Amino acid sequence: MFDLLNTIDSPADLRALHAQVLGPLADELRTFILHSVSKSGGHLSANLGTVELAIALHYVFDTPDDRIVWDVGHQAYAHKILTGRREAMGNIRQQGGVSGFPRRCESEYDTFGTAHSSTSISAALGMAVAARNQAHRRHCVAVIGDGALTGGMAYEALNNAGRYQDLPLLVIFNDNEMSISPSVGALRRHFAELRAGHCDAMLFKSLGFSYTGPIDGHNLDVLVPALIALKQCRGPQLLHIVTQKGHGYSPAAIDPVLYHAPGKFDPAHGVVPTVIGKPTYTQVFSQWICDEAALDPRIIAITPAMREGSGLVEFEKRFPDRFFDVEIAEQHALTFAAGAAVDGLKPVVAIYSTFMQRAYDQLIHDIAIQNLPVLFAIDRAGVVGGDGATHTGAFDIAFLRCIPNLTVMTPADENECRQLLHTALQLHGPCAVRYPRGQGRGVTASSLHSLPVGRGQICRVTRRPVGARLALLAFGSMVAPALEVAGVLDATVANMRFIKPLDHHLIEQLARDNDVLVTLEEGCVMGGVGSACLEHLASTGHFPPVLQLGFNDEFIEHGTPEQVLEMCGLDAAGILHSITAFLCSLDMKSSTTCSAINAVTLRSRQ
Repeated sequence: MFDLLNTIDSPADLRALHAQVLGPLADELRTFILHSVSKSGGHLSANLGTVELAIALHYVFDTPDDRIVWDVGHQAYAHKILTGRREAMGNIRQQGGVSGFPRRCESEYDTFGTAHSSTSISAALGMAVAARNQAHRRHCVAVIGDGALTGGMAYEALNNAGRYQDLPLLVIFNDNEMSISPSVGALRRHFAELRAGHCDAMLFKSLGFSYTGPIDGHNLDVLVPALIALKQCRGPQLLHIVTQKGHGYSPAAIDPVLYHAPGKFDPAHGVVPTVIGKPTYTQVFSQWICDEAALDPRIIAITPAMREGSGLVEFEKRFPDRFFDVEIAEQHALTFAAGAAVDGLKPVVAIYSTFMQRAYDQLIHDIAIQNLPVLFAIDRAGVVGGDGATHTGAFDIAFLRCIPNLTVMTPADENECRQLLHTALQLHGPCAVRYPRGQGRGVTASSLHSLPVGRGQICRVTRRPVGARLALLAFGSMVAPALEVAGVLDATVANMRFIKPLDHHLIEQLARDNDVLVTLEEGCVMGGVGSACLEHLASTGHFPPVLQLGFNDEFIEHGTPEQVLEMCGLDAAGILHSITAFLCSLDMKSSTTCSAINAVTLRSRQ
């Protein structure tokens, strides 16, 4: 079935082939990607669209000495397969398996790690400068999609690169009219006119690039000669190719959004929608914002190219004039929201934790300093699973809690998520509600009502004797495992709800009434909310032993969410183990109190 593909273990093997067999190789490679992703899950439609491009690049250029940078990485599966990872694709995005994105530590052919958008031109430009300054004759190629070309960083790089007419830089503009959702905005119209031949490529030419195209990115008889010709040119070059997401598999070509990142499916029947028993937090947000918008015409929704992922499809249908997809432009999204808030609207910015990082200056400078009422619905806060380190929401607690004027909330379940979002909407300054990926706990939603700001809730009280009491201060998603562990250890559990402002009164009460405290957060320990609790306790002078549990000072590898939480010690078993070890360490320091706690703990576990 894969007679040609099975002979390719490196690009050198590919370059040994006659050009006439590249077409049949592309057919085999596309079939391999389809069947591989259908068995493992992963990114499909974008990768089906770049099969010929990956073949042509490795056929024409002397990789890995020549550098190829794949923007984002959703389009790099064919590249991975051609560079020695064919047999490893069965465990892609799984624990211990290859990444869904290019990673330098994984292969010498992955010249630059990419997963966030619009970075490829900057990286390739840096490589081209390094090649020139070190008199190394190599070519540097950036592959960027039209979705990624809506990100401002891409134009910063194009503007900078156009100054240097002696650089070996080639930018391949992979034009498929899509990011994850269909592209919108003025650039989409401009690119459509380019494809139709109705306008000149002055946008790129004025930035100092020699423009070639548009050409059919699925026609190897055209694509390979074009790359060979451009390989002989010096100075910044831009090749405009037109491709189709999902090419070669009609269900994905018809609905590339559905097939962007499907789970396992049967290629013969396509993706079959599954019935989910418990709603996801994203679905909870989707219903909440529609409910609120029906009551308040000032509410608008803003997303940086994540309409589906952030749960705004229904909102766009019901309130099209109040929905704003600003494309892959997180910085613009926040300042746009700030401007809307200045003149009386109530902006809700739906954004992933990992993408919030990209607009930090705008959050501080344009929103927080002016104390503007912008609500951030921060999805994918914490573990994300198969997308790994680049998408894990590890840092938002630490980088949000230090910003003045900002209120930060963290719900324990899906109903509390609704109520905290509603609470945030009533405030007169910037607010963030962070919630995890995936399903909730099955808690029934109640009518919307505000919760007291800066107040947590004790949801379990220990029956331990004085001198042996343990309290777990749990934030957001950690409340559920905290309750499970507390049932074993007979500990007090507090659902803290607010990262900022912290419930100082509750923290002080727990410190007075208990002998050991444990803070639990699905975020980085360094600078996290456990650190905030310690800071307050230090200021009070009453400081019992405190164990902080969260992400260690390392990036989180990919795997299922359950595997990742176990690896981080944030599942119930890991939390129980860490607490027991902590109590033992305190006992070894000859603490009478902790010796009593340890004894009671052991009896509880028995």
